[in-house]
Amino acid sequence: MFIKVDLYTFRQQFEAMNRGATFSYQGQALLFEYLEELEHCEEQTELDVIALCCDFAEDESRGVAHAYQIDTQGMDDNAVVEAVREYLEDQGALVGQTDRGSFVYRQH
Repeated sequence: MFIKVDLYTFRQQFEAMNRGATFSYQGQALLFEYLEELEHCEEQTELDVIALCCDFAEDESRGVAHAYQIDTQGMDDNAVVEAVREYLEDQGALVGQTDRGSFVYRQH
């Protein structure tokens, strides 16, 4: 049995699982939109908040660069953002970028 999950319900499920702070408010919306797009291409999936928190992350550009050992030595902040964006796009991992500049991405 399936129920249609909207953004409000999606956010409620993160709170119910004590994972509300894992993604920013906008980060949750980006992840929700990404998953909805995937569902249009694939079959319906079960909402598993814990699995989503393991598979996806949100971090600032320098945090992503450090986690994936992207060489940013000598780069200014704008160049780091572009290097991280390019890396995540090349890996097929980019979900989106928030207005604050953090990246939502699939971890690997």
